[in-house]
Order: sequence, then C-alpha cells, then structure tokens
Amino acid sequence: MILALDAMGGDNAPEEIIKGAIEACRETGGNLKILLIGNKNEIKKYPLIDTMEIIHTDISIGMDEHPAEAFKQKKNSSMGIGINLQKEGKADAFLSAGNTGALVAFSLLTLGRLRGVRRPALATFFPTKKGHSLVLDVGANSEVKPEFLYQFGVMGSIYLQKVYGIDRPSVGLLSMGEERIKGGSLIQEAHRLLEGGSINFYGNIEGHDILEGKTDICVTGGFTGNAILKFGESLVSFVMDILKDEIYRSFRAKMGAFLMKPAFYNLLSKVNYEEYGGAVLLGVDGISVASHGKSKAKAIKNAINLTYKFHQEKVNEVIKEELL
Repeated sequence: MILALDAMGGDNAPEEIIKGAIEACRETGGNLKILLIGNKNEIKKYPLIDTMEIIHTDISIGMDEHPAEAFKQKKNSSMGIGINLQKEGKADAFLSAGNTGALVAFSLLTLGRLRGVRRPALATFFPTKKGHSLVLDVGANSEVKPEFLYQFGVMGSIYLQKVYGIDRPSVGLLSMGEERIKGGSLIQEAHRLLEGGSINFYGNIEGHDILEGKTDICVTGGFTGNAILKFGESLVSFVMDILKDEIYRSFRAKMGAFLMKPAFYNLLSKVNYEEYGGAVLLGVDGISVASHGKSKAKAIKNAINLTYKFHQEKVNEVIKEELL
C-alpha cells in the first residue's frame, strides 16, 4: 500500500508522525510505502527509512480553520496534496492528525462518494465494558435523513466484518428510548429501514447502552455523535483530575492510590484513544482516516495499521456491492 501521510497535521507533527510511520512500516514487513507530505526542512530533521519519500509543501491547515475556506484557499496544503494524490491514483490512502473537518471536506469534494452511498460517515471506536463499540457518524453530517442512518448501519457492519473479523455485528440506533415508537419521525423511519435490511439490527439503544457495549455498532447523526465524542473525551480527563485532587488530600489516599496503580493503568488503557488509531471516513471513493490531533507515535502507528487492513480487505469494494 502507498500511504499519503500528512506530516504536518496535529499537535506533535512532524516528529511523532514520522516515528509512528516508521513503526508501522516495520510491522507491515515492507509492504508499505509512505509519502510524507509537508515542509521538507522540518521533516529532514528526523531520521527516515528507505520506504519513505518526502513531498514538499510549506502550506498546512490549522486546527481552527474553517473546512470550506481551507478547501478553497489551501489546495496545495499537505492535506490537499495528499488527498489529490489518491484521486490521481498515486496513493492508496490518506491519513492525517490535522483538522478533521477539513479532512472530510477535502475527501468528499475531491474523491467524491462511492457509488450508491448517499452520505459518508466518520466512524470511530468508543470503549465499552465488553471491549469497544463503533459509533458513526461522529461529525461528517450535521443533518441526516433516515436512509443515511440506514446506510451508516450497513457500512459500519461491513467495516467490522472485514477489518475486525466480527461476524454479523449487532447494530443499535441511538434514540431517547428503546421502544420503536420513540425518537420522532426521523428515528422511527430509520428504525423501519434498518429492521427491514439484511444487517443484524438490534433495535433502539439509549446513551448509556453505548458504554455498556449493548451493540457492536451505534448509529446516529453527526451532530449527536460529535457531541457524545467530545463529551466522552472530556469526561475521562475530568474524572482523572478529580481523582488526583482527592489522592493528594491525605497520606491514606496516596497509599490507596499506590496500591490501585495497576488498576488505574488498566482503566486508562481502555479509554485511551491511542489504542483505537483513527476514525475512518466511510463512504468516500478512497480511504481517508483521521487520527486524534494530540496523537503521538503509538496512535499514528495504530491508525496506519488500521488503514493498511482497510485497504487489504478491499472494504470499499464490498460497500459498493452492498449499496448498489
């Protein structure tokens, strides 16, 4: 696989991006070529390997830039060049830890949608008591229609089957109650479509069911999904800050924390975004993956491994066959 990698995207670029890419190249046994896109003077400060090539640009997209404006004004940015390389057939996939909104805009407007797909969906994993659950959409669509939610369920199912080997993953539709009459006309119609499809539809689920791991997949609109994602990320740091404050209040608390240290590390590993790699934009005519803006080498490595498996399993071809 030839991967176009945004070397300038994210808070820790380019050093951690390069480190993660080198680790991924070693794990894939030489079956991966990396096109590092960004400022060559910055990239060359770090050691590279033979399967890496630099494509120079001194233009990058900031995390706070508006996606539409970035697309219009920065086509020669590291993100714009990387996605266009895929459009031209010179790369098989693109990965960035930069501006996710810009990634969605560039991918959709440059690559277009797969045949049969109404809207793409950004899919990422949430930790659960049973392992993890795929939630989509988490930000590609602020408004949805019932048929979009149905297709999200189909695409998510194919993704888990092909990349993670989960046979007939269960799909839940996020609603304000488990009863099929809950959630308004949008959710009720989406429920009807999902129930009548070929996927393993569980039914409606509520917010607390996501962390319980009631279903393998949670389908929702991008506005709601993004709000849940951002709340969940902030909740982890909020709880940890409170624990730290309580631990330092007394010697007894410090001793208890010392004894609980292995349990704390185990908890953190389960909720750490680095373990899940990246969020795949399902439904575009190519492979676009967004990694967390704070990603370090481990997260980048895992995101590249995810991208590699997605490419090897030809997930997009299966989605096209299913939705045509």
